[in-house]
Amino acid sequence: MKEIVTYSAAENQLYLDVKTIIEDARANAVRSVDYNRVLMYWKTGRRVFEEEQRGAERADYGSYLIERLAQRLEPGYGSGFSKRQLHFSVQFYRTYPKVNALRSQLNWTQYRTLIQISDPDIASKYELYLPTTEQLVDQVEEGKREYDRMKQQEAEQNAPEG
Repeated sequence: MKEIVTYSAAENQLYLDVKTIIEDARANAVRSVDYNRVLMYWKTGRRVFEEEQRGAERADYGSYLIERLAQRLEPGYGSGFSKRQLHFSVQFYRTYPKVNALRSQLNWTQYRTLIQISDPDIASKYELYLPTTEQLVDQVEEGKREYDRMKQQEAEQNAPEG
């Protein structure tokens, strides 16, 4: 039979305080990892972009460079360094060329979603009002669908009849 343990008010308060410290530290660690991941992709994008510019005389150099880099990185580091992700990294750097413009509250999923929005004004609007990752992704996806619908309707209305 298990013995029932009782704790004093001071012991309960100590437990609650330490529990809060642990939970806060874990949350901060997750945010820190998220931000460092963002910085990793930003720095990767910058470095690949710089190398692309050195070989700018060949139009296909960027794709060639990224494909070859992905072939070497992906086996050791996983799909986070696929050809597609490396393209996102370069697009990320091009969209946010100043590292101090990055917001530590945003994670890579949020930034990756933002850089896929073709209209910078719409992307900026979403960036300012980002409550959570899940909400952002849902809102941006819906916004992209709505924007695409508007553009399609606009194209249909402006299309010559014939």
